[in-house]
Amino acid sequence: MLILGLDPSLSCTGWGLIRSDGARISHVANGQIQTDARASLPERLLHLLDAVVAVIGQYGPDRAAVEEIYVNKNPQSTLKLAQARGAVLAACGRASLVVSEHAARSVKKSVVGTGAADKVQVQAMLKVLLPGVQVEGPDAADALAVAIADAHLAGRR
Repeated sequence: MLILGLDPSLSCTGWGLIRSDGARISHVANGQIQTDARASLPERLLHLLDAVVAVIGQYGPDRAAVEEIYVNKNPQSTLKLAQARGAVLAACGRASLVVSEHAARSVKKSVVGTGAADKVQVQAMLKVLLPGVQVEGPDAADALAVAIADAHLAGRR
């Protein structure tokens, strides 16, 4: 099964695709979708939507997994994150993908073993789980972690 992990953000959305075969996982691809901070919000959201649609079209995942939204101290940041997440979810909906949503703590616990893990610990564990993989950046790493968590948690549903 091909699982597309997504870590939505208005500035840089990460994506990671893994193949899950029972307890075995393998890397397929990963990347980051950056938007132009000088562009209008509708243009940025459209760029995210189109880019995620293109990734789905290129790789044909069986399902998607998206990190749940968290509330920032800054309400404007939370709102922008929610809008970016909406564009990503709309792209998945356009492709009729089943989407699972996972809390950040659940992703960290599934990948590292503790929900309090930091980004460095998550990235270190990715090197263990996906040896030799070139990760395109921290947002792509987070997306791969979401996909891996989804593969692990799918067996418990």
